[in-house]
Amino acid sequence: MANNYNSAAGMNDGGCTYSAATLNATNSTTLPVQMKGTSGLIWMNNQLWTQNNFSDINLYSFDPTQTGAFQSMQASGTVNIDWEEMAQDEAYLYIGDFGNNANGNRTNLQILRIKKSSLQQSLLIIDTIKFSYATQTNFNATGTNKTNFDCEAFIISKDSIYLFTKEWLTNKTSVYRLPKTSGTHSATFVSSLDVQGLITGASFMESKRLLVLCGYSSTLQPFIYLLYDYPGYRFFEGNKRKISVNLPFHQVEAIATQDGVNYHITNEAFNQSGISVPQKLHQLNMSAYISGYLSTNATNDVYFSNAVRLYPVPANTILYADLPVNKTAVPYQIMNSQGAVVQQGMWNKSNAGIDVSHLVKGTYWILFSADKSYIRQWVKQ
Repeated sequence: MANNYNSAAGMNDGGCTYSAATLNATNSTTLPVQMKGTSGLIWMNNQLWTQNNFSDINLYSFDPTQTGAFQSMQASGTVNIDWEEMAQDEAYLYIGDFGNNANGNRTNLQILRIKKSSLQQSLLIIDTIKFSYATQTNFNATGTNKTNFDCEAFIISKDSIYLFTKEWLTNKTSVYRLPKTSGTHSATFVSSLDVQGLITGASFMESKRLLVLCGYSSTLQPFIYLLYDYPGYRFFEGNKRKISVNLPFHQVEAIATQDGVNYHITNEAFNQSGISVPQKLHQLNMSAYISGYLSTNATNDVYFSNAVRLYPVPANTILYADLPVNKTAVPYQIMNSQGAVVQQGMWNKSNAGIDVSHLVKGTYWILFSADKSYIRQWVKQ
């Protein structure tokens, strides 16, 4: 659907451009007043879960068709400084207490990690992931909404957490990575994307290589940002498409999906300058923009597979690869330890050697994009 689609291309270089598009909500429902500060959203146990972004320490769950019949659960022993997002993996529910727009100088940024098995108990089992941004060196107070170190969106992927900043000064978002283990960590900068707005939520389908962000402009115009078909975890190097949502003056804060096509988003209550919008839940159907991609083989997971054999180890001049594919030529990308692409080209079955003699010593990842995408680590000494 790109304006510059090239059917002869052998690799997605992230350069697709698209016409402007606007999406209408298929359904909108006012949420109970208890959720007026809704700021995170996930699907868990066949219900939507949300939390508020102020002092409330309750978690709320509900059927989206019966929002009035909600359940609440108190996260006893915690403090809600500024809870802004929810995420999950198989074992834990994560709550991002990292809102930082008041002065941009918080030194107590953290993510609460709640053991899912304790959600059915009277007392939740909670530990904490504390962090700081590796690139933030100035902690002087900036004043309200004058920092690039605010955050309202994050995702969980294998052993890592990826934060997506809400940058008030640049209208960009930056990705920072940190381990998903309890303790104190430094969040490492990965890359930035000029989204021309403020990112407030994230929904992630790792097996489909599909990341969807939500946010709004300085005039409270909501939008969705589709990111998909990216190499490895370089979220901003695949397809990128921004879609406006026809909900003017709605401060959209969170997004969730079960199937990658049908999404729910929430907006918090807004009352300012004579404009009054209550907290709401909206349903969006993205099939016109994403179903074609979801139906292709390109959406298979990235496999960290021993089926790909690299040799010699270490490889200093020529790296050879044996791939479990029938194709005679497969596109590849080599990324350094910071995730930057330093080399790309085509692997040929008849001559499986890749010249890496010009690369500096270090640890690298190589991604082969075949029917499935295979990624392996290798070392040059």
